[in-house]
Amino acid sequence: MEFPKTNNMPITTLSFLLCMLSLTYASKNCDFPAIFNFGDSNSDAGGLAAAFTPLNSPYGETFFHMPTGRYSDGRLIIDFIAKSFNLPYLSAYLSSLGANFKHGANFATAGSTIQIPTTIMPANGGYSPFFLDVQYEQFLQFISRSQIVREKEGIFAELVPEKYYFEKALYTFDIGQNDLGAGFSGNLSVEEVNATVPDIVNSFSANVKKIYNLGARSFWIHNTGPLGCLAYILESFPSAEKDSAGCAKAYNEVAQHFNLNLKESVAQLRKDLPLAAFTYVDIYSVKYSLFSEPEKHGFEFPLIACCGYGGKYNYSSTIGCGDKVTEDDGTQIVVGSCDRPAVRVSWDGAHYTEAANKFIFDQISTGAFSDPPTALNMACHNTAY
Repeated sequence: MEFPKTNNMPITTLSFLLCMLSLTYASKNCDFPAIFNFGDSNSDAGGLAAAFTPLNSPYGETFFHMPTGRYSDGRLIIDFIAKSFNLPYLSAYLSSLGANFKHGANFATAGSTIQIPTTIMPANGGYSPFFLDVQYEQFLQFISRSQIVREKEGIFAELVPEKYYFEKALYTFDIGQNDLGAGFSGNLSVEEVNATVPDIVNSFSANVKKIYNLGARSFWIHNTGPLGCLAYILESFPSAEKDSAGCAKAYNEVAQHFNLNLKESVAQLRKDLPLAAFTYVDIYSVKYSLFSEPEKHGFEFPLIACCGYGGKYNYSSTIGCGDKVTEDDGTQIVVGSCDRPAVRVSWDGAHYTEAANKFIFDQISTGAFSDPPTALNMACHNTAY
């Protein structure tokens, strides 16, 4: 018996072929020729140190054996991302000496916010003047000026990206933590900080759209980590209710509220910009596991800073890692690091050790904590639909 022919057959066949082609294409690893990073101290490779005061030893002691402007004893997550694509570690955009921008640039600076901060460095307690709007403007200039350099040829032409790199590059983001922190330090209540989140996230989305309009197509976006587990929060708000891991519960809930809004915003960006590939990465869950189950992952004393001075959490808001301190007996010491940074989570009470950063990278690069569940080396593929 023959079935009657229908007009659906060509459509079904075409859909099947398109699906197979899509699967074949999506099975190919992404070949990112460059990475452009935007963010705060979690991914600052020396931007703030180049603009203002450099960090002292023992910052950088584990890997670089000297301070590089990274707020860690060694490498950051962004360094491991670059390494995974066989790309060099990104130079800070603000670094004028020894910088190589051939395979991208890092616009992140410590203390950066998404929205314009109320107090700006170098004022005491201020935030970075290079907030996300400014990082976008720097990137905009970088595109045009780098191509002028290439056109002139000469020795500097090989230190900047080729034009097509900008469309093929990976664009990474890790920012927002300081917007929440600024609210807390400004004596806002938890409810008041939560109320600021929609505007913060809207500002983030607006900048992503502007970067998309410059040619970006592959976006890898980190949410923010568990603020309530960081020594600087625990020391600043000692009466805060603690969870089973010893973290300040309400401050982690604010971070989760921010992350929920960010995730929804990224979902909207996928709809608004269907030609782009957006990967939302749940950094929070991975980082929190280091505080809730440290022994399982080979770590110890997760709430206590490796490099710090005094107090329950080895952290002081006035005496930082690498600072000189005069003891009661008149002797002067330099605030140094713990004996085994490789098994510690917190480096200086606000940032993570290289060992923790490596652990986090290993988890997120698989795609297990991504939405959609996309591995880092597949982040150029739009798999959301």
